[in-house]
Amino acid sequence: MLKHVHFSSSSLVPYRCKTPTRDNVSLSSALSFGSSVGPELMSSWSSSTSSLQEMSSPTEPPKVMLKIYTRVLCADMEYKTLCITRDTTSKEVVRVLLNKFRMKHRDPNLFYLTMEVWMRKTGIPIRSLMVLDDESRPAELQACHPIGETKQRISLRPLCRFILQMRRGGLVKIYDGCLMAESLYKSLLVSDRTTVEELIQLILHCYNSKERPNLFSLYEVCTSKHYERKLHPNDYPIFIQNAWPDPKHFAFHLRKDMIGYQKRKESLESQSSLCFRLYV
Repeated sequence: MLKHVHFSSSSLVPYRCKTPTRDNVSLSSALSFGSSVGPELMSSWSSSTSSLQEMSSPTEPPKVMLKIYTRVLCADMEYKTLCITRDTTSKEVVRVLLNKFRMKHRDPNLFYLTMEVWMRKTGIPIRSLMVLDDESRPAELQACHPIGETKQRISLRPLCRFILQMRRGGLVKIYDGCLMAESLYKSLLVSDRTTVEELIQLILHCYNSKERPNLFSLYEVCTSKHYERKLHPNDYPIFIQNAWPDPKHFAFHLRKDMIGYQKRKESLESQSSLCFRLYV
């Protein structure tokens, strides 16, 4: 059964239209309107639709604020706050801190992170100090700390904090006249886990050089027996230095690897000749 509803024509004069229209909003399309929708409404709807699309678009991983106490780097600065992700490792945090303090020439293997946790059990505050390895993720460790214990602060000390610590290292003297003729040698404090390749990278950082470490080689030179040997990139200079019978007759010399330079030169020449042939 169809019911007919009649309205007075005088009451509908301001909204009278000659042809019936219908406003449609299609669920399959982003936006669909009938002819009766005004431009202001359409622009407002489109702007809200675009903001919804931006919110739904994939974004970067969420950031986490991490406070690290860095008195070992700078006595005047108690802590440094970093913005990291949950996947950031302790080794990466150390490198970021050295860059923040403009200490690229410092050996990152000398530093490590510790996590200090305060807990209250049976009314007695207990301090626990954990040494974090290079692959640990401080942001995840910070998120795992129990939230319910935040009200039980002990002497206004944070329940969880990260402290940068420094390992003991050894002083290594490297004769680096190949980088600068005026320079006789460089003395660097490095860790016993630092390799020859990492040591060369530190020397290049001292001169702000952009060259690659594999273009250089480190040699062990003995002045008393008049011999020298080229060290492998994965050797440990501290272990080699500790095995010297008399350090006065031994030294490390940095030299340019002529074989590596020759290969790089041939590669650049082949690339340039190829570009020239393509251009011609």
